[in-house]
Amino acid sequence: MDFFALSIFIPITVMKLILRLVLTLLLLVIAFSLFAWFYWYKPKLNHAIKKVGVNAKPLLNNAEKILVKNKAAIIKQYAVNNGYNPRLCFLVNMGIESGRNRFFVYRLDEDSIINAGLVTHGNCNSNWLTGKKFGDSMGCGCTALGKYKVGSSYSGKFGLAFKLYGLDSSNSNSFKRFVVLHSHSCVPESEVSPLPICQSLGCPTVSPNYLKYLQNIIDKSSRPILLWIFDE
Repeated sequence: MDFFALSIFIPITVMKLILRLVLTLLLLVIAFSLFAWFYWYKPKLNHAIKKVGVNAKPLLNNAEKILVKNKAAIIKQYAVNNGYNPRLCFLVNMGIESGRNRFFVYRLDEDSIINAGLVTHGNCNSNWLTGKKFGDSMGCGCTALGKYKVGSSYSGKFGLAFKLYGLDSSNSNSFKRFVVLHSHSCVPESEVSPLPICQSLGCPTVSPNYLKYLQNIIDKSSRPILLWIFDE
């Protein structure tokens, strides 16, 4: 082999060696990333989502369970079609008495309730609303039924709160009405049925600890979470 051929052979050999090293490092990075996802990050994320701050499972009868599952199936398709979180949503059934857990954190990808808590009903500007009444007119003080986009957090009159954007004709004024997701100390941390809990001016208000639990979920979500308030 003459000098010219050797001078070409050596760089080619070096290039092949460098290429092999780069490919090896790339494969190691991919393997490490997959290992970290399945054995560290994913379990940690699931633990954060499932970590129970207050009440893990609600006591629902069969009809209530079926209703929640049906609502979850509908909102899952809505989430997929409109770019919302397809794994998690919040469902509130105002058809359940206020002293029972009726705010549900629902895992859409597992088709199951993973947590539940108490939530207020709007008193429609009365000292105490007996029965059920809903509305969305400006200043009505009522709960508005429908789907909401859970927006960004801020510090308001009651501390931590999350903006809510009404997505249906039945709750389109909610943002302008300052209807938000927040907490209040008047809401107990666990069920008090048959006693009722306090009422709000239309905001879905939860207990302080439950809002911290919800905050953990909202802050970790890469896509906006849907909240659906219904009465059935």
